[in-house]
Amino acid sequence: MARNLWIGRPGFMREIAQAAKSWDRTADLNVTEFKSLEGNITTVATARTVRRIKLSWDALPPADAQHLTRLARRVNEPGFQGGPRPPYGPLALLDPASVNLLDPYQATAQSTQSSGTDHWFTVQGTIAVSPSLADTVVADFQDATSRLGWRHGVWTGWPVVPGMQVSWLLPPDWNPATATAQLDWKAVDGAYLASTSANDSGVTGTAPAGAAFVTPAGGPGATGLFGLAGACLTIGEPTTAFSLGDGCPAMSVTAYTDVPAAPLPYRNVSLDLVEVRGAQL
Repeated sequence: MARNLWIGRPGFMREIAQAAKSWDRTADLNVTEFKSLEGNITTVATARTVRRIKLSWDALPPADAQHLTRLARRVNEPGFQGGPRPPYGPLALLDPASVNLLDPYQATAQSTQSSGTDHWFTVQGTIAVSPSLADTVVADFQDATSRLGWRHGVWTGWPVVPGMQVSWLLPPDWNPATATAQLDWKAVDGAYLASTSANDSGVTGTAPAGAAFVTPAGGPGATGLFGLAGACLTIGEPTTAFSLGDGCPAMSVTAYTDVPAAPLPYRNVSLDLVEVRGAQL
């Protein structure tokens, strides 16, 4: 992954080069315990676990501190005051500790929907996505030129900034001799810009000027049923098949602190963030 943290609204992320003094990325398990009169324990848990991230910095430079404060207080970036772009909505955060930017369930080919439309979509051709008997999702490619896209879930793709190097690995059971791996670059409004592709099981490309999102896609180059588990999307790092999907979830700031540091104008800043599916504040 990119070894520095990037944070901001898609298309306007900023790199925070200074390492955080404190960094907690523990997922919220949402497990509730019930104890019977006999002392037996029963647990109830939600279907999904959500990410929570807590970050704090000492003596941040003014520009970085102001960027984080704008995000927390929902104030537009310079150049957008009075414009049509609202200052609220979910934030993108590229976590340098993440190994695979795919959703954890997406990386293991699990879906809460029989159609798989929460994680995959047809780019071209005819593809039927459905659960298999092994509790994972498979795709039936009905012609050899079909292309399947991986869906972010909140945005039109995974957030990037121009110049980032993105690597994409298709499910490892696809034949690299016939497969095509593809990265579709998109602008902040979702408009298609360009593609980077390779006739192989993986591809690496550099985000072009104007790119705010990337959508990974690909096809096995053959017809029939193909598994979707084991794919990997990274930024600035090699891909690893079957690595845990850390995700690149949309985040919302739930708490922050901003304390003047010595010497001024440096500031001590902390942020608490939670994974969201939307953030209309």
